[in-house]
Amino acid sequence: MDLVRRLAELEQRVAALEGDERETVELPADGGGELGYGGQVSLGGGRVSWRIDVTPERALSLADRPRIEVLAALAHPARVDIVRSLLARGAQPAAALQEAARLGSTGQLYHHLKALTGSGVVEQDKRGSYRLRSAATVPVLVLLTAAADVAGQLKA
Repeated sequence: MDLVRRLAELEQRVAALEGDERETVELPADGGGELGYGGQVSLGGGRVSWRIDVTPERALSLADRPRIEVLAALAHPARVDIVRSLLARGAQPAAALQEAARLGSTGQLYHHLKALTGSGVVEQDKRGSYRLRSAATVPVLVLLTAAADVAGQLKA
């Protein structure tokens, strides 16, 4: 166990040298803690507020398939372009999304929309336009921001 403590201390020292001021804290062996996210955003003509807090045990006990589908849906540049366009402009018809994602065919567009709608990130309204689900707005922004953080893009 001394190795775990030493590794945590080393990570803190490296983070301090790299200018990352976040603190690495060693949790008790029996687990514990809480994590959460939330936000209030006004994008695409609407305002959304969201907050969720869970224990690490709860987060890790959830079924993997649904969350992997969401991550996979966001794991393509064209899909992120579609989401970005929906966030910025609100609901849009397929043609506008095809242009926003710079896709050459409607077949390509519908392939990507199928992944986004199947995962619950995007929905189609009664007029045939697509929109980001209200309940997905803040979580999607958090996922994209967290990915940027892991990739080191948010360092000052």
